[in-house]
Amino acid sequence: MLTEYTRAQLALRNGQDRDEIWVAYLGLIYDVSRSRLWRRGNHYEHWAGQDLTKELQQDAPHTQHVFDNFPVIGRLKDWLPKAS
Repeated sequence: MLTEYTRAQLALRNGQDRDEIWVAYLGLIYDVSRSRLWRRGNHYEHWAGQDLTKELQQDAPHTQHVFDNFPVIGRLKDWLPKAS
C-alpha cells in the first residue's frame, strides 16, 4: 500500500525546500529527483511540489507515459478525479 501525502507535504518536495523533487499526476506522486530536466524544481513552465494533472492534460506535448520512467512513491491525499 502506498503512503498518502497531503498537498502541503508534496509542496515541500519542490527541489528548493528539500532535495526531493516530487510531482503528482492523477493522484499518484512521482519522484522525479533523478531527472536532469527537473533539477531546479521546474520543467519548462511546470513546477515541482504540486499536482500537475490539470496542466499536463491541457498542454503537455507528451502522454502520461512519461511518468513510467519514475518511481511512484505515494498517493495524493484527498485526490479526486474531476468530472469532465
